[in-house]
Amino acid sequence: MRLSIERDFMGVPLPASHCATVEVRSEGEFLWVEIDAPYFGDAVPHGEPGVCDRLWEHEVVELFLADGGEHYLEIELGPHGHHLVIELSGVRTKQRVGLPIEYTAKIKLDGSGRDGEPYGRFIGKAVLPASYLTMHVLRAFAYAVHGPAVARVYHAHAPVPGAAPDFHRLECFVPCTL
Repeated sequence: MRLSIERDFMGVPLPASHCATVEVRSEGEFLWVEIDAPYFGDAVPHGEPGVCDRLWEHEVVELFLADGGEHYLEIELGPHGHHLVIELSGVRTKQRVGLPIEYTAKIKLDGSGRDGEPYGRFIGKAVLPASYLTMHVLRAFAYAVHGPAVARVYHAHAPVPGAAPDFHRLECFVPCTL
């Protein structure tokens, strides 16, 4: 499955340099997630790469995988090797937080970064145990987020209309198969 992040959360198309992709595949006992996203050079989260609480407050690409109800997995991947995986059962009702995964990220700078343009790209590769998917995945969604708290920028796979972005609006998730 491939999700292209080519719009802001309201559905306005992005410049090509701001677009990202998330590819997901299930193979045996593992779930593979690969991202290719713009790198905007936001502040690096505190702490060493690995599990990072509140990663959504930093530059991040997020993938949501859901069943037909309110059970879903949130996978957050940052450009500096930080990640956060959360299992939820009910909107925003966390069941398990900080699930361990294998994750590597590589930043490829291209010397730009002027006038709101990214400094380059980041490539992330994650491997998760398929057992984290305690449900049959029927829907998915992907977001890319960057910028300081007062001027966050939210890009999305599909529109999530409203005054502010809400990543947990399950009705906006799109049908998928893994």
